[in-house]
Amino acid sequence: MKPKLIKFLKIILPLALGVFLIWYSISSASPEERQKTIQYITQANPKWIILSLIMGVISHLSRAYRWKFAIEPLGHSIKLSNSFMALMVGYLANLGIPRSGEILRAGTISTYERIPFKKAFGTIISERVIDLLMLLLVIAITFLFQSEHLLSYLSEKIASPFITLAVLVGLLIIGVVFLRIIKTSKNPILVKLRNFGEGLLEGVKSISKIKQKGAFVFHTFLIWILYIGMFYIIKFTVPETANLSIGPVLATFVAGSFAMSTTNGGIGAFPIAISAVLLLFDVEKPAGEAFGWILWGSQTAINIIIGALSFLFLPIVNREK
Repeated sequence: MKPKLIKFLKIILPLALGVFLIWYSISSASPEERQKTIQYITQANPKWIILSLIMGVISHLSRAYRWKFAIEPLGHSIKLSNSFMALMVGYLANLGIPRSGEILRAGTISTYERIPFKKAFGTIISERVIDLLMLLLVIAITFLFQSEHLLSYLSEKIASPFITLAVLVGLLIIGVVFLRIIKTSKNPILVKLRNFGEGLLEGVKSISKIKQKGAFVFHTFLIWILYIGMFYIIKFTVPETANLSIGPVLATFVAGSFAMSTTNGGIGAFPIAISAVLLLFDVEKPAGEAFGWILWGSQTAINIIIGALSFLFLPIVNREK
């Protein structure tokens, strides 16, 4: 298959899936359910949405500030404004092309702060590793609160854990063999790939060299507390979810986190995942989908607005560079 076709499919398939899920969600609902969902959304109290948006923006600022700590060991000190705008431009890009945001974020900071791209990208990879560990921690806490409900959901939506484990082991073996080949090869292409990988590794290792480790850890926990807080606040916008305890909210957070990676920015998949989890807690489908659409729609809208403004102002703020 041609590389251009593969690239095209990577862009269009997640978007097509998101559009299909929206169509499926609407078509599978009865007229009464659709009317209820619309009613929940239109009658949502804006003060809770605004508070959730504020928490979202603060989490982005915290992430941008944390990134400064990861880059400093590389011998560079970046402006918070550039860090924040590069981050938001990346979020905007992810809505169009899944997982392109990290590349654009690294490229943007490389352009305006004169940091080698591969090193900047390495720090982003290290951030993703830490975020994965934080997600695993949230999942573990969620299991403590709602193990029965969450296991029921995962068993329905995810393949057998034995199959998943076998696939992971297989990928690990392939990765080890591939790394050994790259390490010893003299092929010009593989040599360039090895040099690029070494640059990435240096960026990843920068985390262990951070001087302000306490501040880095503080911002890491602050980011994730704010993420969960965004979910918790939005529950008050829908009467049927207003009395949910922290356990069900954590369960929706876990489901929503996985749903965000299946389509462009979670379009279509996010509300459906939220609704599916809330059904386990006796929250009717219209209320669950309204919860998901309110949260996804508000956060996506603010990311689009700030991302677009960042794209516009980056060259203006850095016009002397």
